[in-house]
Amino acid sequence: MSSLPDAAPAAPPPTIIVVHSRENRRKCSVEPLRSDPRFLFWTWPARGVEPLDRYVRLGIGGPLLSPADQSAGLFVLDANWKLAPRMERQYAELPVRSLPPYVTAYPRAAKDESDPHGGLATIEAIHAAFVELGRDPIGLLDRYRWADEFLARNAALREAAAARRAAPPDSPRSAQGRSST
Repeated sequence: MSSLPDAAPAAPPPTIIVVHSRENRRKCSVEPLRSDPRFLFWTWPARGVEPLDRYVRLGIGGPLLSPADQSAGLFVLDANWKLAPRMERQYAELPVRSLPPYVTAYPRAAKDESDPHGGLATIEAIHAAFVELGRDPIGLLDRYRWADEFLARNAALREAAAARRAAPPDSPRSAQGRSST
């Protein structure tokens, strides 16, 4: 009798990006991803038909993304910081996951201090989440004007994520940087 090999982890569902209806599509950093099969787009306030039971929502204030999230779909809200809280309430059932302290390259324009410290452009957050989860980020930043600066500012974090993924699961390095305190 032969033993069956361990099943491979389930592939994550596509990343869902919910774009606020008032978002300017010409300035939208994720607009180039609409033709990428790794992504589905919803326009808020409409809700798509896809079930959300395998998703985590990128946001500020949740535990850091971890290896336990590798098979989860990413759910991302795309709006300015003033509009995002209304969108968040509609998806309160989704567990929130945060990112390590990546630094934005996007020039801030809010004159009313509505941009939170540590906030990223949507495309930056998606790229960072893909890196943290070991997903292929190739092509995500191809049409992002500030891609080179974003990558340069966050080189150490990207290298640390790669090192965590390469370390054996029980090693101190694999857990390094995963504390949310």
